[in-house]
Amino acid sequence: MTVNSPECWPAEPRLLDAFDTTAFVADAGGVIVYANQAARRLYARAGRALEGSDLLGLFEESERVALAQVVRQVLAGSPWTGRLEVARADSSRHGADVRCAPLFRDDGVVGLLWVIEDSGSDRGEGRAARRLSERLTRLARVTAELVMADTVEAVTKIVTSHIADAVGATVATLMLREGEDTVRLVGLRGGREGEAQQWERFSIDTPTPVSDVIRTGERLIVTGEAAIAERYPNLETRGERSIICLPLRVTARTIGAVGLSFPGIRTMDAAELEFLEIMGDTCAQALERINASDDAAKQTARLAFLADASIELASSLDYEATLSKVARLAVPTFADWCAIDVVQDGRLNRLAVAHVDPAKVELAHSLQRKYPPDPNAPTGPWEVVRTGRAQLIPEITDEMLVAAARDEDQLRIGRDLQLRSALTVPLKARGRVLGLITWVTSESGRRYGPDDLGFAEHLARRASVAIDNAELHSQTLAAAVQLQRAVLPDILPAAAGWQVANYYSPSGRTDVCGDFYDAVPIGDGRLAVFVGDVMGRGVAAAAAMAQMRAAVRAYTAVDPTPEAVMSKLDLLFAQNESEQLVTLVYVLLDPESDDLAVANAGHPPPVILRRDLSTEQLPLASGPPLGATPGHREQVTMPFGGGDTLLAFTDGLVERRDEDIDQGMGRLLRTLPVMAGPDLPTALDHLIRHTRDPSQDDDVAALAVRRVV
Repeated sequence: MTVNSPECWPAEPRLLDAFDTTAFVADAGGVIVYANQAARRLYARAGRALEGSDLLGLFEESERVALAQVVRQVLAGSPWTGRLEVARADSSRHGADVRCAPLFRDDGVVGLLWVIEDSGSDRGEGRAARRLSERLTRLARVTAELVMADTVEAVTKIVTSHIADAVGATVATLMLREGEDTVRLVGLRGGREGEAQQWERFSIDTPTPVSDVIRTGERLIVTGEAAIAERYPNLETRGERSIICLPLRVTARTIGAVGLSFPGIRTMDAAELEFLEIMGDTCAQALERINASDDAAKQTARLAFLADASIELASSLDYEATLSKVARLAVPTFADWCAIDVVQDGRLNRLAVAHVDPAKVELAHSLQRKYPPDPNAPTGPWEVVRTGRAQLIPEITDEMLVAAARDEDQLRIGRDLQLRSALTVPLKARGRVLGLITWVTSESGRRYGPDDLGFAEHLARRASVAIDNAELHSQTLAAAVQLQRAVLPDILPAAAGWQVANYYSPSGRTDVCGDFYDAVPIGDGRLAVFVGDVMGRGVAAAAAMAQMRAAVRAYTAVDPTPEAVMSKLDLLFAQNESEQLVTLVYVLLDPESDDLAVANAGHPPPVILRRDLSTEQLPLASGPPLGATPGHREQVTMPFGGGDTLLAFTDGLVERRDEDIDQGMGRLLRTLPVMAGPDLPTALDHLIRHTRDPSQDDDVAALAVRRVV
């Protein structure tokens, strides 16, 4: 049996004669092995059989190059649906919806089924309308997928596969703006070999459809090989094609573009174009949401790292051992390599090196001994020592490795290490550079930017304290204050459907307290808020507060329900055997169910100002503070509708000397209606002034949340 014999196909091809839709069966080489009656009626020329002829011969020669890409895609196992111009036997040309599906035998593709629904008749026009409806339905489904996507990889797959399949594009790209002047390729399907490397990164001034769309923020359509070649000669397009490029807009910014390339001369219905633009906007919003979530996770991890590093730096006067621990803390969360050098007797002494692979740690030490840094080099570690200014290398290129290498062996080692990006920050104290901290990425492939540099400098300031023994106490206290300021959010995140306001006032000018708060949008409309109080003051309280806030945010990302968060916090304290006590109230507000769920670990209960100005106090704590002997904790659900306002706070708001706390809670409930004002931050300040004891020097933290009607 040969491929050209009908018996090799999975179904009897003559069954296709029962349909009035044009259908062809072709082998893997594109040769027609069967054409149904509708196909022979419309496309067979007098005295010539369709069987045995090239299927692509039905289309204009200028379109065949592009259609060859369709054939390759389908032979790889991926069906294709699109719209093309086809030529009938009478030489008339009509727009048609074309479907091409692989035919399998023994788990391999042995041929193709082509179905052409010609729109050159009344019946064809009806079918075309139906096909348009189907395409719009597919686009709507893809848009829904984008709404649910939670990673850049997921968005990329949706754009380059699902969207392309929905509209019949054989080439699809997702490109994002990187900085002000660079465009980066995130995803590509259907491109030529080497095209991904060619367009991995390029200047926004390069004449391409994507760069034009990112600059202008406007949709772009270019139809035909001649028009594409004239406008974009460096695209190397062969055969008739059509290009549609959609901007990814977020508010007033264009963050990237989606490029779709179609075989032949492709026209888009207005409704289809509108759907594509909606899809582009949804894609942009998904990417912005994912980036915001990633940034929040990165900031949380940074703050937790700063807390851990600060504890290490404050825990011992042995700065060598302490800095070694700090280097290990940085790997692999923020660096693949971390090295700390101190200046001693005019030389750089390598104090610590950290890498996940112990063998590479020893390699770093041996390289330092064999190739010590050149003190006279215009760049590198000694330049940082001389100037006291940090040095950021966003991308380590091979040209840089060649320029820095002293011999072939050093160059080979540098290449083998796959160094990608680096930043070096000085350790300075009282105007003197004491040493350096260097972070390098390799295997992870990440690149450092200005935010990373600022964070590294923040860490370096704390590390310098451990080296400068003369001011150990005062510098440690300053570091704790800076840590608390860094952890407590100056501006709470915006959350659609919610108004959020905060108030924070430590008791003294220089003392450090353990009050903390935060509001975390969940992403599905819900909002998690929490307020806590670490017992005590000073470095330990600030560090514990930073760890607690980071832990609560991390657990919220896994499961935001109060019961789950409190359970994980109890487990955290049990495993670490901490002597620190922490009170915490955690509330999850859900607009879809018009309620809130709360769990309370020894904290003053929040209060609610209802829309009708009635007031209500949430239940008292159902268990002891975190760090005490764990007891039973209950998750309580209460109604929370549009226009309701929740207020959570620390005890400094209601406590007064020689007064029972119940009196303070009663005073708060009586004063609570002043928060009915339209401007929530102003209303919260007004409430604080009328409620707290101005003569009492106590910490106060408060968080107010109003559900927007």
